[in-house]
Amino acid sequence: MRVIDLTQPFSMHTPGWVGYPSPKISYLQRHHTHGIVSQFLETPLHVSTHLDAEMHIKSGGADIASIPLSVLVGEGVIVDLSDVVSDWSLIRPEHLTRKVKIREGDILIYHTGWHRFYNGCAKEDEVRYFCMHPGGGRELAEWLVSMKIRWWAFDTGSADHPMNTSIRYKRPDLAREYRRRTGRDPEEEFPEQDLFVMHHVPFGAGIVHVENAGGDIERVLNQRCLIGCFPWRFVGGEASLCRLVAFLDV
Repeated sequence: MRVIDLTQPFSMHTPGWVGYPSPKISYLQRHHTHGIVSQFLETPLHVSTHLDAEMHIKSGGADIASIPLSVLVGEGVIVDLSDVVSDWSLIRPEHLTRKVKIREGDILIYHTGWHRFYNGCAKEDEVRYFCMHPGGGRELAEWLVSMKIRWWAFDTGSADHPMNTSIRYKRPDLAREYRRRTGRDPEEEFPEQDLFVMHHVPFGAGIVHVENAGGDIERVLNQRCLIGCFPWRFVGGEASLCRLVAFLDV
């Protein structure tokens, strides 16, 4: 069996999502003083590779600890979209289904190539990574539900198109740039009632996701394999840092 790590590293340099603070890491004990090392961590949950629980977006939704391992580990596919997407592309179901056979109930991971722009990676560009990545809209959100996808992951900061998130208000300069480049008005293209639709629709059906996939994802593109996500057993947690793994030759 080969184990492929699909997880981004975590450190004090890891950026939170747009508007979120960075992690704070300090030492409580050091070898030269205490003979042992212990550290203190203060961090948003939406950093590095992490799993969102239903309660992140759905009032009364399940927490991280409520997701059984039987859901978090299973068969799925890792789809390469890097040759069909670019800045601000809208991902549609056919982009996925043209590449590999996706079965009802699969775990789904899609690769856009945006992991290369993540902090510390070869082409680091935090603005492009978080604010200009490809993302889905209502069509993709409803397709995920119709396919009864178990959960899904992606190598971007959000499953939603950036202009269908609060980024279009937090970064009006980028909203203007989007209009200039595409000729489309994000306010018309993505109605305000559909904001974060890739969260609201699937999470409402119990289908959650892992953000910021990365690691060695390019080694397992367009393959069917066993996939596992391993978060904290976090009672009351709306999200959790996790290890995302593909198991080959099982």
